[in-house]
Amino acid sequence: MKIATIEQFFPLKRTRLVKITTDDGLVGWGETTLEGKPKSVAAAVDELAEYLIGKDPLRIEHHWQHIYRSAFFRGGPVLMTALSGIDQALWDIAGKAYAAPVYKLLGGAARDRVRVYAHWGIRDLSDEGLAAARERLDWLRRLGGYTAFKSGPPGKWRGHEPPAVIDRFVQCAYLMREWVGPEVELAFDFHGKMTPALAVEICHELRGMRPMFVEEPVPQENVDALKLVTQAVPFPIATGERFLTRWGFREVFEKGAAAYIQPDVSHCGGISELKKIANMAEVYYVHMMPHCAIGPVALAAALHVDAVVPNFLIQEQIDQSLGGGLLKADWQVVDGHIELPTAPGLGFEVDESAAQRQLAYTEELGGEHFYESDGSVADW
Repeated sequence: MKIATIEQFFPLKRTRLVKITTDDGLVGWGETTLEGKPKSVAAAVDELAEYLIGKDPLRIEHHWQHIYRSAFFRGGPVLMTALSGIDQALWDIAGKAYAAPVYKLLGGAARDRVRVYAHWGIRDLSDEGLAAARERLDWLRRLGGYTAFKSGPPGKWRGHEPPAVIDRFVQCAYLMREWVGPEVELAFDFHGKMTPALAVEICHELRGMRPMFVEEPVPQENVDALKLVTQAVPFPIATGERFLTRWGFREVFEKGAAAYIQPDVSHCGGISELKKIANMAEVYYVHMMPHCAIGPVALAAALHVDAVVPNFLIQEQIDQSLGGGLLKADWQVVDGHIELPTAPGLGFEVDESAAQRQLAYTEELGGEHFYESDGSVADW
């Protein structure tokens, strides 16, 4: 069996797919979404296709090592996103070749179903904002009976903000706790836009409502700054959606800088590397909560690793990642969990006509431009 063709599609905003077809007709799908850099990743996949065409698709580890190590400059988000999607597609082919779900090829299930959380929050205390938040909460409960939600402080935050800005976010957080009660877990994503001092100040304001975690309280470049927050805060700190490979997570583990990690299966190195990162984290008693704020193929790939690693905690998903019109059957959330797929490979059937749509690129998360009131560049 040889790889015959590698195709790419952009059917939805924040969802880019790679399709690998073998000479005997097996097809594997992966997701190569890198917000803000679509042309770069597409070019990287095209370059890697020159190596992959004609190769045995079942030599997954060999291909991973070649792609990662053959370039003098290793890693980086563009190469790793391209490699991640290709790795997912090769595992999809392998499962179909061996007539087994991918998690069975990874060692077998350590759990029967995968717990997931949804995005929901109160971000606007106006009557209209509260009504919209209540409507979405009720819809999510009907949709999947979720028992965990994630929100975050909206908009741009400077090095420090006046009490009114901080108090408004804190009030929203405590109102969320009041609405869902103590049996539901709530988390907050700071999106790497705080200074360590401001992150610690806000976290101490939140301590009474007992967050499940605060994600990316500070930018990802400085692990020591993250550790400052972790040491000063009485609940778990999480990070990792912008870290790549085991080498990227090594310092986080060694310094005890976070309680939870959030590698993204479409950025960190695919299924192969996500499992290795999780196994490495287990040694440090760090739990894994994979990031997934893109499409349904990425979610599928993450689910198979979630199924097999003992230190898995919970899986992120957004509305679009449950299907987005790209799958013949959406992923179903029941009582806040997704059952393990039983079909060979990654366990879904793609609606080919929907997947092969090609959208024109528009700015999206990672491609927009944000500025402060004085005109300086801002994080979001």
